[in-house]
Amino acid sequence: MTDIRLTNTKTKALERFTPIDPENVRMYVCGPTVYDRAHLGNARPVVVFDLLFRLLRHVYGADHVTYVRNFTDVDDKINAEAQRRRAAGAPGTLEDLIRARTEETIAWYHADMDALGALRPTREPRATDYIAQMVEMIGQLIASGHAYAREGHVLFRVRSYRDYGALSGRSVDDMIAGARVEVAPFKEDPMDFVLWKPSDADLPGWDSPWGRGRPGWHIECSAMSYELLGATFDIHGGGIDLQFPHHENEIAQSMCAHPEAGFAKVWMHNEMLLVEGRKMSKSLGNFFTVRDLLDQGVPGEVIRFVILMTHYGKPMDWTEEKRALAAEKLARWVDLIARVGAGAASGPSDALVAALADDLNSHAALAVLDVVAAQGDAAQLAADLDFLGLLSPEALATRVAERADRTAGLRGLADRLQAERERAKAAKDFSGVDRLKAVLTAAGVVVQMGKDGVTLEPGPDFDASKLEALQ
Repeated sequence: MTDIRLTNTKTKALERFTPIDPENVRMYVCGPTVYDRAHLGNARPVVVFDLLFRLLRHVYGADHVTYVRNFTDVDDKINAEAQRRRAAGAPGTLEDLIRARTEETIAWYHADMDALGALRPTREPRATDYIAQMVEMIGQLIASGHAYAREGHVLFRVRSYRDYGALSGRSVDDMIAGARVEVAPFKEDPMDFVLWKPSDADLPGWDSPWGRGRPGWHIECSAMSYELLGATFDIHGGGIDLQFPHHENEIAQSMCAHPEAGFAKVWMHNEMLLVEGRKMSKSLGNFFTVRDLLDQGVPGEVIRFVILMTHYGKPMDWTEEKRALAAEKLARWVDLIARVGAGAASGPSDALVAALADDLNSHAALAVLDVVAAQGDAAQLAADLDFLGLLSPEALATRVAERADRTAGLRGLADRLQAERERAKAAKDFSGVDRLKAVLTAAGVVVQMGKDGVTLEPGPDFDASKLEALQ
C-alpha cells in the first residue's frame, strides 16, 4: 500500500499517515459561511482537500473514506442580509428569508466548486440542523466546569484547558497581549469565548436551558464532527487563517467534552492567497470571486491548475502569467489527446501518486504530467488529468469536441493563407500574407507555415469573434 506522508500542524512535523481505522478513514474540513459568493481564497482549501480526498480514496478505497465539510448557515452577516431583505419588503418570516439566502448561496457554492472539478464531500452538514447536538455539548462543558452561563450567554473557560494554544504555539497570556478580544462584563477572563448567545425577536434563535439564543461559531464544528465522525478521527483541515482562534477553540471544546478521546489526529492547513504579489482585498481593487473568473471566460480547470501549481503549505500567488501558462499547457495536452486518442489507462501513473503521497506535492504532480505528455502517452495523460480533478472524462470529451469545432472552422482560412503565400511568392510581395497572419495571431491562432503547407491550430486564448473581419 502507498505510504502517505503529511505535515501535521499539531506536531510541526512531516509524518507517515496511519489511519485509525483503514476501513473508515475520516476527514473534517471547515466549510464556508454561506452569505455570499466564494472568492478565490475560499476555493484554495476546497481544491487542496479535494486532492487529498482523491488520494485517500485511491489508497484506501472510495467506500472507506468519509469526508465531511460543513456549511455555517447561522451568522451575523447572514442575519443582516435577511433583515435588509425584510426591510426592503421581501415576504416571509426572518427565518424564511435566512433559509432562502443560505439555500441560494449554497447553490452558488456548489456550482462554482463543481466548475473547479471538486468532488462533493461525503457529508455536507448545515449548522442549523445540529443545534440540538450543540446544546448537548455545551451542557456537558458546563457540567464539567469548563463553561459557565452568564446573562443568557454561555462561555468557555479557556484557562480550564491547560493545552490551549498548543496548535498555534502561543500562550494564553501572549494571546491576550497581542489579540483583539471582546471585552464583556459577563466574562470571567478576556480570552473566554462564546458558546451560546441570546437572540432577540429580530434574530433567529432556538430554545435552550439558557434561554432563546443561537450558537457561537466554534461550537458548530465540534458538535458536527463529533456527530458524524466520532470523538476521534484522522484529519482536520482548513485555511491557516482558521488555526487561531477557530481551530484552537475547537480543540479545547472537543477535548474537554470528550477527555477520553483525541479529537483530530492530524491537522493540516493551507497557506494564504496573494494576487500579483499582494494580499487580496476590496480596498486594493484586486478582490474577485470564483464566479467572476468563470464569467470572464477563465475555465474552471485553469483556475484549479493555477492553485495546484503551488504546494498547499506555501502562500499562493494568482498572477496573469500563471493563468496564461495553465491555459497554454492544458490546451496543449487536450491537443495531444485529440490527435492521438485518449484510449484507456488502468489508473493514475505511479509517479503521480508518489508525488501526491509526499505531503500532497501538487507542483511535482503537474511535473509528472509534463513527462507523460512528452512521452506522447495520451491515455495515461487523460487518466492523470482525471485523477488530479483537472479534466474528467466528460469534461475532456467536451474540450476535445470544442477543439474539433474550432479546428474545422480554421481549415478554410488555412487554404486561404496558403493561396496568399503562393501569390506572394510569384509577386515577391508578402505584405498580404503578413496582414492575414497578424489577424490570425491576434485571434489566438497558432500559425505554422512550412514546405508542406499551412497549419492553423486554436491556441489557449483563441477568440473566434476576432476572425469575423476575415469572413
